[in-house]
Amino acid sequence: MREEIRDMERLQHILEAMNVLVDYQAQHTLEEALSDPIVYFGLVKHVEMIGEAVYKLTLDYRTSHPEVNWDDIERMRHVLVHGYYKIRPEQLWETIAFDIPQLKPRIEKYLSEM
Repeated sequence: MREEIRDMERLQHILEAMNVLVDYQAQHTLEEALSDPIVYFGLVKHVEMIGEAVYKLTLDYRTSHPEVNWDDIERMRHVLVHGYYKIRPEQLWETIAFDIPQLKPRIEKYLSEM
């Protein structure tokens, strides 16, 4: 039971960060984000938070939901944290604009099933 609660909290963190990113992306452009370093790094941080929450999901949970490529999400976090100098803004924006909106309904579904 404790592990399920932990996983639910992590999924909630993921969804909260996704909501921030999706809402921002719907109203702004990459150029606008890049024009304000605080905003840009806020976007980076929210993607990072998603990766960290994925990293903290239990292995049982991750393996029971193989339809999500959890490892790729976790790797993105490692790049953002440890390879920050390699971040390509266009790739980050693509993640925010396409990957996260595709994954968001699945995370919402997982939460509704808990």
